[in-house]
Amino acid sequence: MDTVIKRDFYLDKLIRCKHNGLVKTITGIRRCGKSYLLNNLFYDHLRSEGVADDHIVRFSFDSARDLNRIGESLIDLESEDRKVDPNKFLDYIDSRISDRGDYYLLLDEVQMLGCFESVLNGYLRERKIDLYVTGSNAKFLSKDVITEFAGRGDEIHMMPLSFSEFMSVYKGNRYDGLMQYMLYGGIPLVVLRDNDEQRAVTLNSLFKEIYIRDIISRNKVRNHGEFEDILDIISSSIGSLTNPEKLRNTFHSLKKSEISSRTVKRYLQYLEDSFIVQSASRYDVRGKKYIAALQKYYFSDLGLRNARINFRQFEISHCMENVIFNELVMRGYNVDVGVVPVVEKIGETRERKQLEIDFVCNQGSERIYIQSAYSVQDPDKRKQEMRPFGKTRDSFRKVLITNDMVPSHYTDEGIFVINIYDFLLEPDKLK
Repeated sequence: MDTVIKRDFYLDKLIRCKHNGLVKTITGIRRCGKSYLLNNLFYDHLRSEGVADDHIVRFSFDSARDLNRIGESLIDLESEDRKVDPNKFLDYIDSRISDRGDYYLLLDEVQMLGCFESVLNGYLRERKIDLYVTGSNAKFLSKDVITEFAGRGDEIHMMPLSFSEFMSVYKGNRYDGLMQYMLYGGIPLVVLRDNDEQRAVTLNSLFKEIYIRDIISRNKVRNHGEFEDILDIISSSIGSLTNPEKLRNTFHSLKKSEISSRTVKRYLQYLEDSFIVQSASRYDVRGKKYIAALQKYYFSDLGLRNARINFRQFEISHCMENVIFNELVMRGYNVDVGVVPVVEKIGETRERKQLEIDFVCNQGSERIYIQSAYSVQDPDKRKQEMRPFGKTRDSFRKVLITNDMVPSHYTDEGIFVINIYDFLLEPDKLK
């Protein structure tokens, strides 16, 4: 019997969006489980609610079988510029909708459909159709669809398995589980492999055969080597402050190449558009403004990052920071890197410094400051990690997440200390 990984966090979001008059757009990195969520988990939910099977229309634009139903061929669609004929698709859907009852239209990888914005817009005008689509590229979906529908699009961004979802199928304790999760990530296909060798092989295959090839093909990247070199540099420096100019200088010194900052910026955007990496901007906590100079980049899946550098560079503190970032994004926070400017007197001189808060997390009117520290057993290290909190001059909640096995507690300064396992597995504790 196949292992079923429940994705209740996202399934509940879909259920809450039913019949809201919007197109529900599920975005996310390829192979994170979007199709399974839509065509299996959500489909099973609809059937359990009594929806007749002939009132649920499922169509995958990367499926040879589905394309054959409308007279299209995958062979003819190998070119990036060639899209599925919208007229053939419309005729097929018209043949499936035969009465006045409600219909659910579940469309997978909809960016492969020609004129898909107009097609979806047309279905939005039909009250009896509840529309759900998936796609793997922000350029096609997050930006185009949501803009095109001007308030009539509802995006649900899906990520690889969270640690909690990972532990639902991991056969072991949470301590070993976190190490496994940080090393091989949460792509469902990888998690369900039988051993570490298979996981490593699958990750390398996914990166080479799907992610890189997809980006190069979609964006018509001419210099493949340059693009992959930038990817390697980003992979080796997760959680480090950087920008296109800094990366260009690194590239020049290592590769003796004349790549421009503009090209580097474009490559970084390709990686973000494909949801492989996400960026966090610097935010001046006291000045209440963004600092545009530098950003941090985190991988949506650490397994992909580790595979890219052949599992050579496993810095547990940086990986832990990446895991926390992903968890916060999944929970719906807008996450920035905090900067706290201070002036310190050293002898007879005064020096300006910038203290860093790993994450400034905003969700509506709520704000939380979070520091990630692998261990704070040493008093000096503990003081160093907590020092920026005392310089913010505000009363927003302040949280220290550590790998140390300490029970959740508040310090005398009002800082909430929680271990990484409780943070990841018991989300209500952060509230």
